[in-house]
Formats: sequence, C-alpha cells, structure tokens
Amino acid sequence: MLWEEPSGRVHAAALPLVGAAGLWVDLGRGEWALLALAGGGVIAAEALNTAVERLADRVSEEQEEAIRVVKDLAAGGVLAASVAAVAVGAALLGPPCWAKLAGGG
Repeated sequence: MLWEEPSGRVHAAALPLVGAAGLWVDLGRGEWALLALAGGGVIAAEALNTAVERLADRVSEEQEEAIRVVKDLAAGGVLAASVAAVAVGAALLGPPCWAKLAGGG
C-alpha cells in the first residue's frame, strides 16, 4: 500500500512530521499514545480501503452500483480517520507549537 497508493504515501509521510513536532514540544506518554492511535488508525483505514478496492476490482471490472457504493464507503472510512487524526494532532500539538513559535516556550 505504501509503495503503490499515492494517498498511502502521503499519510505515511505525515507521520514523521507529526513525530518531529511531538519531539519539539516534548509530548507526554499519554499524548504520544493518542498520536500513535490516530496515525495508526489512518494507516489501517488506508490499508483496508486498498484491500476493498483491489478485491472489488477483481470481483468485477464492470461499473456496478453496489461495488461503487462499497468503494465509496471504504474511502469515506479513510476520510473519517484522517479528519479525526488531524483533530487529535491539532488539539495536542497546536497549543504547544503556537506557544513555542510565539516565544513563550
């Protein structure tokens, strides 16, 4: 998935950036755990989406409404996980990053 799916590469590339920000602001263990769960959830959702898409393409190469709906639902799961991960990252990293950038930390 990470080598063949562009969105998988984007998600995987974001993880080290989030990790660097976490190191910069010296997150606690609980905050690291939340970031790990959020990032892992996105990668897991992307892997499941890729599996669903590949299986659906194998089942039928024709345009079928049921398969389109399944693919859309799987992609929606990735979107939901990504939005949640961004919210977690913003909540945990936003305030301390802002404080450091503003010169208060």
